[in-house]
Amino acid sequence: MTRGSYGQFCPVAMASEILCTRWTLVLIREMIAGSTRFGDLRRGVPRMSPTLLSQRLKDLEAAGIVSRLPSEREQGVHEYRLTEAGRDLKPVIEAFGLWGQKWVETEATLENLDVSLLMWDMRRNINPAPLPPHRTVVQFRYPDLPINRQTWWLIVDPEARVDLCATDPGFDVDLWITTDLRTMTAIWLGLIPVGDAGSRLRIDGDPALARTITKWMGLSTFAGQRKLIG
Repeated sequence: MTRGSYGQFCPVAMASEILCTRWTLVLIREMIAGSTRFGDLRRGVPRMSPTLLSQRLKDLEAAGIVSRLPSEREQGVHEYRLTEAGRDLKPVIEAFGLWGQKWVETEATLENLDVSLLMWDMRRNINPAPLPPHRTVVQFRYPDLPINRQTWWLIVDPEARVDLCATDPGFDVDLWITTDLRTMTAIWLGLIPVGDAGSRLRIDGDPALARTITKWMGLSTFAGQRKLIG
């Protein structure tokens, strides 16, 4: 890996040489969350250019943190999987996230809004268990965004697979959720409960799905950490 050196034998310095390049920890966060394919990694780090993503993956592979392996499910496709050294970074990433949730100001947190990242994160934290034993479609609409970014669909099939669509999948919708991106992000991060969103959050459709939204929608991994700074 080409990088500058701190010139110190300290393990913190040596680890920083590998991990503290731009986007590296965020990319590892995405892999710890379960993404293995290049396209899925791009969705998890949507503001990272494909060229830089490719370079960081090569860097992490050279450092022994990531392995590039043929997919077991699809011929001709490769996946990026964390090695034992990469998996050992899970508590490091969790500690970073918990510290950020605890000590970064709420206003600063909510300046960095990204609907693609929000919906991608929500997709993987959906809990299918409380949902009906048939396909469930939830439409999210953000009227404050440009028209081509306003509407998203989460689709949960009977096998508990969750898909995210930015174009109409053509299925009947069971629940409509209309809100602004800032409010939905605050709910996702655990900064405000669903019940406190008031008129900023409108839920229409299946009453049973609406009543159980806090059980199946899930929240950020770090939502349980109370903020100690406003």
